[in-house]
Amino acid sequence: MKRKKLFLQMLVVFAAAGMLVAGSACAEMEELRSTLDDQQKVAVTIYNSDLALVKDVRRLTLPAGECLLAWREVAAGMQPETALLRPLGKSGDFRVVEQSFDFDLLTPGKLLEKYVGRTVQVVRVHPTTGAETVESARVLAANGGVVLRMGDRIETGIPGRLVYPDVPANLRDRPTLVVQLAVGNASRRDLELSYLTGGLSWQADYVAELDPEDAHIDLSGWVTLNNKSGASYEQARLQLVAGDVHRVSRQDMAMRGFEGRAMKAMAAAPAMAEESLLDYHLYTLDRPTTIRENQVKQVALLSASDVAVRKEYLLRGSDYYYRGRHGDLGKKLKAAVYLEFTNSAEAGLGMPLPKGILRVYKNDRAGNAQFVGEDRIDHTPKNEKVRLRLGDAFDVTADRIQTDYEKIASGPQGMVIETAYRLELKNAGDESVTVTTEEPMPGDWQVLRESQAHTKKDAHTAVWKIGIPARGKTVLTYRVRVRY
Repeated sequence: MKRKKLFLQMLVVFAAAGMLVAGSACAEMEELRSTLDDQQKVAVTIYNSDLALVKDVRRLTLPAGECLLAWREVAAGMQPETALLRPLGKSGDFRVVEQSFDFDLLTPGKLLEKYVGRTVQVVRVHPTTGAETVESARVLAANGGVVLRMGDRIETGIPGRLVYPDVPANLRDRPTLVVQLAVGNASRRDLELSYLTGGLSWQADYVAELDPEDAHIDLSGWVTLNNKSGASYEQARLQLVAGDVHRVSRQDMAMRGFEGRAMKAMAAAPAMAEESLLDYHLYTLDRPTTIRENQVKQVALLSASDVAVRKEYLLRGSDYYYRGRHGDLGKKLKAAVYLEFTNSAEAGLGMPLPKGILRVYKNDRAGNAQFVGEDRIDHTPKNEKVRLRLGDAFDVTADRIQTDYEKIASGPQGMVIETAYRLELKNAGDESVTVTTEEPMPGDWQVLRESQAHTKKDAHTAVWKIGIPARGKTVLTYRVRVRY
């Protein structure tokens, strides 16, 4: 029994010694570094809300056992809680033990801060002879200036050139994700690191050229990419998500659920194709593209010719006109100019349009393109209308006057008012136009008399379509009873 007990004790001692040796070997093991030279491919999915999903695949030779992998040149805007490193293929003998994101980048100031409490060398140059002298100094402080202990004295400021013995391990020249791995067998593997990062954004910009008759446009769509993420993406597979993604905070782990769905959507897609992604729309560029750090880049999104448009002059009133006595309600009121088209396949479109700014140009008589207005469009599904306000018409104006006001009844049951109006619409242009006049009506309303027939757009709006001859005018008169 004593021999057996002694034998077991010896086994425990040998096992503990083995663990210490293994731990020491891991601690002393040189850090395995991965750079962009190892990169096999990279995919970037960019959302509207200053957010991007990066999938970086690199080929590495991993040793057996535990080791540290420094994955360099990740985005400085990385959200480390979203980072996921996994092997492509068999993963039974691969395990991530822990990971840390080193974003404290190497600068003279940061290097000095890391050496507080440590010894550096101060090199001075004699101003006359040029001879160098070297003296050891202990860094006492580096906040708002440097404080050094040199021998038996304290010096502030830097009395010479500082020389450091090395760079601290947690101070990097590029943002780096350090991962501690446990690997069963030494092998060459493809590893994929996916993470969310800020600093990458995109927006859609559209350019439309209006034909001489204001009846058709040639439309081009561009995606403007802005990369301030702190990394470059060489020959990346680019995808864009249009839609308003709900985000709670960077720490919201529910975001991982969306992240997983976005990763699964990265299948092969045809040229600048569009597909549904949950309740969003995913656009895929048909070729790799490079997105450099601190770069603004434009990529073609769509192109369509001879898209039918409808131009409208709109004069809109206010419901306060019908609540009191006013008299003159405005001279030379300008009609707003709108363009409208349908996002349909018949019109040469039919792709869901991401929100952005649409700018409209038209050629003058000399054939030079002139800017005539712009408007911001929201996300527009296919077969929906796009409506743009270009500005106010110069030649189409109106004078509005209240010609009568009469209070019919007032009491606990409400108030009844009758009011009458005269609207004189003028057209100084060389072509006849039609002006849509929309009048918001409060309460229960009824048009009693009118010089032209109206239509009821909705429960609170009366609409007149008024034709005006070239260099002429048209007068609209009407009387309304309002109960409220």
